[in-house]
Amino acid sequence: MSPDSSSRSAFFTGTGDLIAEFDSERAPRHVAIIMDGNGRWAEQRGLPRLAGHKAGAQAVREVIAASIELGIEYLTIYSFSSENWSRPRDEVTGLMSLFVEVLERELVNLEKMRVRVKVIGSIDRVPQATARAFERCVERTKLNDGLTLVVALSYGGRVDIVEAVRDIAQAAVSGAIQPAQIDEALVASRLSTAGIPDPDLLVRTSGEMRVSNFLLWEIAYSEFWVTETLWPDFDRSDLLAAAVDYQGRTRRFGGS
Repeated sequence: MSPDSSSRSAFFTGTGDLIAEFDSERAPRHVAIIMDGNGRWAEQRGLPRLAGHKAGAQAVREVIAASIELGIEYLTIYSFSSENWSRPRDEVTGLMSLFVEVLERELVNLEKMRVRVKVIGSIDRVPQATARAFERCVERTKLNDGLTLVVALSYGGRVDIVEAVRDIAQAAVSGAIQPAQIDEALVASRLSTAGIPDPDLLVRTSGEMRVSNFLLWEIAYSEFWVTETLWPDFDRSDLLAAAVDYQGRTRRFGGS
């Protein structure tokens, strides 16, 4: 259940008339975010890249709270892509440790906010300590009935589609399904996002105009909203601006 209008206005203090424009009845059900710009944020301040990732973790906390206030049901964050493994070893190692630190610190808060955590991606590739931290978080929050936070970890859209196709092919070879039965619904049911509605709104920070192998199947008809703001500086007012802009669009899904 989303907050009432008075508490929402208090939460979004300082946003001017923007909160008055927001229609809670038409909130995007699912928002997906490509969180870009942590490294540049750190470099602009003469800090190591990991400092940017730590600042970005605080932005995640802010956006989770804002999503709840706006009545968004699903929030998917691109936390680590399958391509990110090619980054310098010390940065990757630091990120994996940071995931553990953040999850241990935020788990109680997530439970209080009734956030349910799900993880998509090749979690078997991450270090054991990181995988265990995510598994513990998923287990502890699985019965929560508020916002569903989907964390894309070691995730790549192409790999996800390939794995779905492989699974379907194996089922066809075994005779469990016939080729004529393969349709969009069947493919979607084999993706790691099965059971999660497609994103209504895709947000990308730092001004880059690409999808970076993120939810390639699922964003077929998502609305895009790009901001020059670097991820660590992204806050509740930015998410509100994206949601209001989304509500001003007409979604035709390929129709006239």
